This record gives sequence, C-alpha cells and structure tokens, in this order.
Amino acid sequence: MAELIYPELSYRIIGILFKVYNQLGGGYQEKYYQQAVRRELVVNQIPFLEQVRTDFNYEGKLIGRYYLDFIIDHKIILELKITPCFTKKDIMQVLNYLKQADLKLGILASLNRNNIFYKRILKGK
Repeated sequence: MAELIYPELSYRIIGILFKVYNQLGGGYQEKYYQQAVRRELVVNQIPFLEQVRTDFNYEGKLIGRYYLDFIIDHKIILELKITPCFTKKDIMQVLNYLKQADLKLGILASLNRNNIFYKRILKGK
C-alpha cells in the first residue's frame, strides 16, 4: 500500500472544505467558495498562496500562463470547482499544475449545488 502524502495537512484542508460547504451550502459561484476557503486558511493559520501565476514556456519562450487557485504550505495545490462531476480535463489541469509548480499533490474539490466531493491527485514520476 502506498504511503499517504501530507496526510495531516490534507485532512485539515478537506475539513476546511467541508466546513465552508456546510456553512454556505451549494449553488454559489466559485469565487465565493474561494473567499470562504481563504478566510478559513487564515483562521486556521495554514500558510497559502492564492491565484498563483505560473508561466508555461516552450523552448524558453512564454506560450501561456496558469493561475492556481491555492498552493497550501508550498506543498499542495488546491483547485476549486463548482461542477457536478470531474472531467478528464479537470484532472489533467491539476496534473499540469503539479508539473509546472514541481509539487507532488493536488486536491481537486467540487462544491456544487448538491454536494461536495474531492479527489487527491498525485504527480507521476
């Protein structure tokens, strides 16, 4: 069985997501969940960066930019969605973020109209 990466920090993040969803409920725009998560990270004294710009280069030339919702404690990418299910595109987005940011773990979370769910995504070798 594989060892869990950053278990304590992951559980704290998931706890924050559930608290936010339980307080707000479903059906809001992503930006409102993001603001509530930001507030909870501050209250819980968890270091984070928000809306982190990551340049995407090809042969040394800028060809695009990514904006990551959160990088938690310089270890975990947290990407928020409000969709009813994750698509392959959502998962690939987090995998690309992990590659660009050179991090090992991403949490893709959906706080949607009917429920909350999440997926831990590990960067491959």
